[in-house]
Amino acid sequence: MFQKDGTPLPSAIAHRGYKAAYPENTMAAFAGAVQVGAHAIETDLHLSKDGVVMLSHDATLKRCFGVDEKVSECDSSYLGSLRTIRQPPQPMPQLSELLHYLGKPENEKVWLLLDIKTDDDPEELLSRTAETINSLPTSRPWNERIVLGGWNIYYIELCRKYFPGFVIANIGFLPYAFKYLKEPDVDFNILQPTLLGPAGKHFVKKVKKLQRKLYVWTVNEEHWMEWSIRKKVDGVITDDPKLFLEVCERFSLPPSKRGDGNGGSLAVAHRRGPSTLKRAKLYITAFMFQVFVFSFTLVFWRRVAKMGMAKPKVQTQAKVPTAA
Repeated sequence: MFQKDGTPLPSAIAHRGYKAAYPENTMAAFAGAVQVGAHAIETDLHLSKDGVVMLSHDATLKRCFGVDEKVSECDSSYLGSLRTIRQPPQPMPQLSELLHYLGKPENEKVWLLLDIKTDDDPEELLSRTAETINSLPTSRPWNERIVLGGWNIYYIELCRKYFPGFVIANIGFLPYAFKYLKEPDVDFNILQPTLLGPAGKHFVKKVKKLQRKLYVWTVNEEHWMEWSIRKKVDGVITDDPKLFLEVCERFSLPPSKRGDGNGGSLAVAHRRGPSTLKRAKLYITAFMFQVFVFSFTLVFWRRVAKMGMAKPKVQTQAKVPTAA
């Protein structure tokens, strides 16, 4: 789909799958996202005790599975036997399961955005991930379908080492992300509220001038979905890909058929846009969030830059080739 000026609409990237409808980071959530038309799936990588790449946002099992243990302290067979607290109960999948699903001919247009978490030994996690990808060939090469997300330069360099020819994106926020503009092969996966204001406007302009990709997370309010479309970002990471695609569909229509006729806040013709009060609350919330993130960056800048660098290797080092 395209906007009225011919600009392609952003990709709908399902955050941990179709999280709005299913337990996050489960095969049900991934399949649900594909079924509603998501262009891509975002998911998170952790290592089990026996060195299997598992899909979990948290390093612990408490929030999603109700078990007070760490992913890294449990074997993959045990992790697979657990079921989510959220209904319908679902097991924790391995990366190989998701790749097998996406490797089916009917799903080969769907791509994958990986969040490489910093809780495990980085070398072990990246090498195991490369091994997993190599073990599951597909008709459309994985380096055309997988974007690797790293939180700092250390992870980005490891991605270059283990995944030559793959697309790499810095996961982060402003102002920290400015330092990666000088990296020639890095796209951006940026916390959306930090892009508001003059600094964000300047950053978006620089990214476009450098012809990099820009993805934003996590966008669930319809107003911010529309904002993202107007900013012509390349992808919107959202818990509700179905809603985002509805918003995109309206933007692809002529103004006379959009319901409000002027690109306002309607996902479908009968839906009213946010009131002035609600919109003001959205911007106030975003501003407060910006203040928090900027303060966090000032205090923890060096810590963010060093995430993962001092992790001891607790798993057995795998003998792994780079990903093809």
